[in-house]
Amino acid sequence: MRLFIALDITDAIRERIARFMEGVTGFAPDARWAKPESLHVTLKFIGEQPESAIEQIKQSLATIQSSAPEINFRGYGFFPTAKSPRVFWIGLDAGPQLGTLAAAIDGNMTELGIPKEDRLFSPHLTLARSPGGSGSPHRSPTDAPNRNFHHLQKKLAARPTPEFGTMTPREFFLYQSQLSPRGSKYTKLAGFDLK
Repeated sequence: MRLFIALDITDAIRERIARFMEGVTGFAPDARWAKPESLHVTLKFIGEQPESAIEQIKQSLATIQSSAPEINFRGYGFFPTAKSPRVFWIGLDAGPQLGTLAAAIDGNMTELGIPKEDRLFSPHLTLARSPGGSGSPHRSPTDAPNRNFHHLQKKLAARPTPEFGTMTPREFFLYQSQLSPRGSKYTKLAGFDLK
């Protein structure tokens, strides 16, 4: 089973983002756009695990004691760089609690033999990926200037910085991701309360 841990977003923020996406998808028609209903804030990508590991993962996540972070969704950017964009994302402003939560999850998963993150936590909402190639936020030797998001970048530069709202999540979730030609399907397997 392909697993990850994430925060859900509120319906109000999801609706604002969906309206924003409706207004900009035509500026990057070849991109693979996320479905608004599948948007989430990834805290830890676990990857493929046997079904027998799920109970142990859930038990470990249930021990995490973390404060609920306030998260402001605003702005946008491109990974790995604006000149070689492969991913278009919305930014998050959050206090240190969000990074603390991600670090606690990473630490607990490492104790179960799941590899530790090798990069700093960079919270964002992925809206679109360049067709083909990797969706990784890290630079790759094959990165080169490309035009997949060029028109979108020009149009966004002429607009004010988008604001989508603020939320305080009350729980985080263990998700299963099922890949298909029509896109990924995400299923919540368990929820865990935040303080």
